[in-house]
Amino acid sequence: MDLALAPPEMQRPGLSGLAPGVLEAWLAEHGQPAYRARQVADAVWRGKTGSLDEALPLPAELRRDLAEAFRFDTVARTELTVTDGGLTEKALHHLDDDALVESVLMHYPGRSGARERHTLCISSQAGCAVGCPFCATGELGFTRDLQTAEIVDQVRFASRRLIAEGRRLTNIVFMGMGEPLLNLDRVLPAIEALNDRRRFGLGARHITVSTSGVVPGIRRVTALGPQFTLAISLHAARDPLRDVLVPLNRRWPVAEVVAAARDHAAATGRRISYEVTMIGGINDTETDALAMVDLLRGDHAHVNLIPMNPVAHTPWRASPMPVIERFAAMLEAAGIQTTIRSNRGQEVGAACGQLAAEHAGQPPAPAVARRRARLVAESAAALLGERSREPSPVGAGE
Repeated sequence: MDLALAPPEMQRPGLSGLAPGVLEAWLAEHGQPAYRARQVADAVWRGKTGSLDEALPLPAELRRDLAEAFRFDTVARTELTVTDGGLTEKALHHLDDDALVESVLMHYPGRSGARERHTLCISSQAGCAVGCPFCATGELGFTRDLQTAEIVDQVRFASRRLIAEGRRLTNIVFMGMGEPLLNLDRVLPAIEALNDRRRFGLGARHITVSTSGVVPGIRRVTALGPQFTLAISLHAARDPLRDVLVPLNRRWPVAEVVAAARDHAAATGRRISYEVTMIGGINDTETDALAMVDLLRGDHAHVNLIPMNPVAHTPWRASPMPVIERFAAMLEAAGIQTTIRSNRGQEVGAACGQLAAEHAGQPPAPAVARRRARLVAESAAALLGERSREPSPVGAGE
């Protein structure tokens, strides 16, 4: 986004997205002592402070000057829905230009000696250009990239709520709305801020970044040698079917994606996580399991099988659990570590994009009918081994 063309509110940078040294330089220019930078950082990153007005260690005049130059929070307002007996909290964030993004906070109580976990799933874009047909975000289309502060402020919102309850955030996953590797120039500084001990201070190994297969982005991340976990939205091991389920596959086929992931694992020593949404009668057959075995056998990898969340306007449903269990058993028998995940918060639309899609309203019935018919035809052709002739949603230059 060109900030010069943005609404006036957005032309002020978010404090949480400032590069190291920028705040210190601004404070020095305004005649403030060096220790003020630490006080501002404490207000941004520590405790329950929700606005500059609440940052009482700062003089009133400085709070006013900061508010004129920066935004303490880039989220204008948030609608929060709690479900699963309080274990899942779905947040619909309204940004200053009325763009909508979602985050989901999931609580996992400690059991059998294991510590409790509080995992936050965050968004990197408003909408998504990849267009996976089983994903509600894909149906919304692409609005814009999020700024670094807009990514980080989703975390700060959840963290403030946890701190107020005497708890803390333990894990962050970039698996919400958008394709993180298509917004790397903002995602990487966001990860740096979240990992930096002087700012949010979460260990890199507690951060996971998911991609649908942007190979140049994977290569760029590998060259940096990060210790966060890379997750690949795999969904199918056969190109004809993955062309339909992950349209980006038409640009970077599955073997090329897995090769880049394999190189990443070798360079970083970090295991790759592969995510597979299980769709009944589409990607859950014995043929699909065998293709996945052939693709991943011997790799430093872990496969997560996830029943498809109900998504409006698609003809598909989740695979039955016995089918998923047979699929998992075939992968395990080949030495591929596999986990079956349960879905959270379905009654409040906890899959990414569902609340934003509801906010956008129902598409016209003829459009829904055309979409369903197209998906039925494309998936039927893919199951017969026919590659898609549709262009990739991401251009060759990306």
